[in-house]
Amino acid sequence: MTNAVKAVLYDWDQVRLDQVRGQITRRFISSEQLTIGQIHLAKGDDVPRHSHANEQITYVITGSLQFWFGDNDEQELVVNGGSLVVIPANLPHRALALESTFELDIFNPPRADWQDGSDNYFRR
Repeated sequence: MTNAVKAVLYDWDQVRLDQVRGQITRRFISSEQLTIGQIHLAKGDDVPRHSHANEQITYVITGSLQFWFGDNDEQELVVNGGSLVVIPANLPHRALALESTFELDIFNPPRADWQDGSDNYFRR
């Protein structure tokens, strides 16, 4: 290798598991440019309306999430397993798990509020 930059390997099972709201659990890893979160939701779990300066991609691996976007829920989408939604920065949104769901959230830039624990909208 010609430079000091190196790849970093993570094992999800070794990453801290957070209980954030209802039955929702989360593990996340941040790099210089991104945060990726592994999220499990039980049927009926909800994520309250919030917005953030981060662009977000939510990839539902299994299950189904209903999303509402905008200050007054102007747009509604259901994202099923195998599909993803791209959420622009600063777009208010909320979500409801229509069934037990496993999904990945990817953010740019990294979620500083997840790192420092100030994501109060997502806490119990």
